[in-house]
Amino acid sequence: MTDPQILRRTGFQAAIVDLDGTMVDTVGDFEVALGGALADLGCKPVDQAFIRLTVGKGSEHLIKRTLEQVGAPASLYDQAWERYQHHYLAINGQHSAVYAGVIEGLKALRERGFKLACLTNKPTAFAMPLLAAKGLAEHFTVAFGGDAFPRKKPDPMPLLEACKALGTVPARTLMIGDSSNDAKAARAAGCPVVLVSYGYNHGEPVAAAAPDAIVDRIDAVPALLAAR
Repeated sequence: MTDPQILRRTGFQAAIVDLDGTMVDTVGDFEVALGGALADLGCKPVDQAFIRLTVGKGSEHLIKRTLEQVGAPASLYDQAWERYQHHYLAINGQHSAVYAGVIEGLKALRERGFKLACLTNKPTAFAMPLLAAKGLAEHFTVAFGGDAFPRKKPDPMPLLEACKALGTVPARTLMIGDSSNDAKAARAAGCPVVLVSYGYNHGEPVAAAAPDAIVDRIDAVPALLAAR
């Protein structure tokens, strides 16, 4: 951890929150959608262990790695992407669950006057319906999918753009995520960062991403922060 005391020294105005692996466990949705797409292509399915190691870098990356995993040619990418979108939109949210403490944590941050943004590498067409279906959309001032900007996390651009949309500066905007992608983007943007202990961090220990703090539930975040 880099500097847990920064969380008490900084007068935060807002928080940017990741989606998959941070607020919602979506591995079940990925498994069903990928399974359907692969079946359409005549390929064998992938298991949840592979999915947990692969998600977090955007759906394009997920499709490319999945084709490699099942030994399918890269030339099938466009067809695989179309079939994946078809299946994901059909089941979006049906095989996923909100993690314990998420709703309570978002409410507590809002009660402290925080403006909240959801920022995910998930395509907007997937992210927005999922937020609505899980009762999360109402907590956010703005929400951005992975195709909202030219570059995705771990590039800092999405965080900087989210700060602009919130009307805040990075130093007073907390990033809450689950992976090194979130931590790298936050560091590059100048945002303090808290990571959850339970998400998808490409098989690596979350502590290796050197966040300012690690929490087991999002509703533990407010207690880390200085009183406003």
